[in-house]
Amino acid sequence: MNKNEKVLTELVPISENDFFIVLNHQNAKFDFPLHYHPEFEINLVLNTSGKRIVGDSIEEYHDCDLVIIGPNTPHYWTGGVDKREAHVITIQFQTNFLSPSSLNKKLSFPIKELLEKAPRGIAFSKETIEKLRPKILKLSQSQDFDSFLNFLSILYDLSIARNTQTLASVSYIDYYKISKSRRIQKVSEYIHKNLNQKIFIQDVASLINMSESAFSHFFKKSTNSSFSDYVIDLRLGHAARELIETEKSINEICFDCGFSNISNFNRSFKKKIGFTPSSFRAQQKMITKH
Repeated sequence: MNKNEKVLTELVPISENDFFIVLNHQNAKFDFPLHYHPEFEINLVLNTSGKRIVGDSIEEYHDCDLVIIGPNTPHYWTGGVDKREAHVITIQFQTNFLSPSSLNKKLSFPIKELLEKAPRGIAFSKETIEKLRPKILKLSQSQDFDSFLNFLSILYDLSIARNTQTLASVSYIDYYKISKSRRIQKVSEYIHKNLNQKIFIQDVASLINMSESAFSHFFKKSTNSSFSDYVIDLRLGHAARELIETEKSINEICFDCGFSNISNFNRSFKKKIGFTPSSFRAQQKMITKH
């Protein structure tokens, strides 16, 4: 592993013969560092309060928490601050637990959409937690075929749940839903390639033979974002990932991500993430280096 890597890759104990596994942690100690893995994960935390990190999202939770996380998104929970016996149930399943043809069926399409959104992490409301808590507890207590049906029912309930909250930013996950237009794809590739340099809108507009004003309108209509906001969001997402995953200095990261000065970087980062870059990195002191 690269000497600058900070995030632990977890080896999940799931085999090709399993649809899913359930890890039932009574009196959880929250002693596992920030980590990621190629499996999906549903995490239910009960009877405690603490802090949750999913990608570049850092938030407090109280009493209980329920989140689904997609493959390879770093995540971490703290808990036990209120001296109660925390209970954590983790469900992990592989990306191919159902075939693409199965997920494209009408009845399972909501589940497909849930899994497509999961890489950013989705947190669920207290009402959804109360509804699904008995089902998830039951899932941890049985390993028969009915448990598979229960698992599918849980996924479906999550897929239609209301008042959900998406966690990591689109720029951190690189999850912008860009139009299939070839012109937009060409622009997106250029931006990613030159993210660490100054990017001028007139240069990008000329790539697809448009005037600057026509391009601005076209880009906004295609991406629901202004060109300048789109570029800044991508830079901040890249910066957040570097702050989490590497030992680079904040100055290095600032210029690597295309910001011209540290004060502008600090100000933009705090406006979007809620912390300055140094405070954001300080939140991750629990991370074990590997």
